[in-house]
Amino acid sequence: MSAAATGVTSRLRPWMAVWAGIFACTWGGNQFSPLLLMYEERVHYSSIVVNGLLGIYVLGLIPALLIAGAMSDRRGRKRLMLGGVLATITGSVLLALGPFGLGFLAAGRLFSGIGVGVAMAVGTSWMTELSMRPYDAGARPGTGARRSAVVFGTGSACGALVAGLLAQWGPLPETLPFLVHIALSVPALAAVLTAPETHRAPADTAESVSRRRFRAPGMTHKRFLLVVMIASPWLFGGAAIGYGYLPTRLEDATGAYGLVFATSASVIALATSSLVQPFARWIHSENSARGLIVAVLALTAGIALATASIGLQSIILAVVSNVAIGAGIGIGQVSGLLEVQRIAGPSELAVLTGAFYSLAYVGFFLPLIIAGLAVHVGLFVVLWSVVALAALTVLGLAFSSTKHLPPVRGPVEVEVPDEEPVW
Repeated sequence: MSAAATGVTSRLRPWMAVWAGIFACTWGGNQFSPLLLMYEERVHYSSIVVNGLLGIYVLGLIPALLIAGAMSDRRGRKRLMLGGVLATITGSVLLALGPFGLGFLAAGRLFSGIGVGVAMAVGTSWMTELSMRPYDAGARPGTGARRSAVVFGTGSACGALVAGLLAQWGPLPETLPFLVHIALSVPALAAVLTAPETHRAPADTAESVSRRRFRAPGMTHKRFLLVVMIASPWLFGGAAIGYGYLPTRLEDATGAYGLVFATSASVIALATSSLVQPFARWIHSENSARGLIVAVLALTAGIALATASIGLQSIILAVVSNVAIGAGIGIGQVSGLLEVQRIAGPSELAVLTGAFYSLAYVGFFLPLIIAGLAVHVGLFVVLWSVVALAALTVLGLAFSSTKHLPPVRGPVEVEVPDEEPVW
């Protein structure tokens, strides 16, 4: 080990090294969201193109989310997490080359999504393992999950905040935010190199472990299909509208400070989501889908307020809409994961959780669908139709609320990870 690496090891506890890697990936995933307005106004990309770039991110994230966890069981956590940090660095390198063509932006978003998917699937598991004996003798039960929640929220918020402010007031707005991310990610990569490996499946069972990770009878459970599946896309679909799409439609109200508002919208929604999560368990019910009903109802109200704010060009309504959307995201994540936990058998919890998040991230395509349809039928017809569809989802959840409840299996020793939406 080099002298530099030894120095890093002496200053960092093992979990801190992984924390740095996850922080770099989540920063990279969320730094693009406040810049959508810049690409429309300064680079003159159409709304469809800009929101398409938002959706491309999901094409990298979902496969990484579903595959990386199983691969890390066979090949170890470190190798996959290093790949995730390298992916987020590659993403920012390509995004920094965005002035040379749209293809660089598309490829950059794809790699950024891969980095976040790996951080969610591998980083959280590694963080949990390093937050217990023998790696952290003083850690209490649940410390790993709490540390993961903090790093996802912090990385997401910092990425949006720094990128938005640099694009608003800094030089080279299409390049500098990504160079800053690269500069902080390289030390994070070095830190991950120092973290100890914690898990590797025995060679003779590795393949069977991988296969088990992708078999989940719970995916065909009626409770999953009629409750979790129909609710989950609204979680990040609401996020995509609230602090991705909405700021691009308030140009008359925000004027020269559009990027500042876009940044503020991201931070408001993320902060609200974090604040409501400790209370979400109280809203969730073991006997109904109350938690997801409340979550989608809040998201419906938030999207309705966002639509009204566009029509009235009202910043106040836009802020309130992001508060409602953030509340819906926070409640929906916790309640959705608790629903998954009671549906899943002990051997399929990981893959069902991955399926839940994958469905949730599909919602990031919603702004692209809105932009495409608005060309033909009008923006407000599309937006109010989305609100109506969300309201119908609430009714569907209410109809299935107490149906197809799985039998009580006894306590499952798995905590709900309170990750933030990152994109």
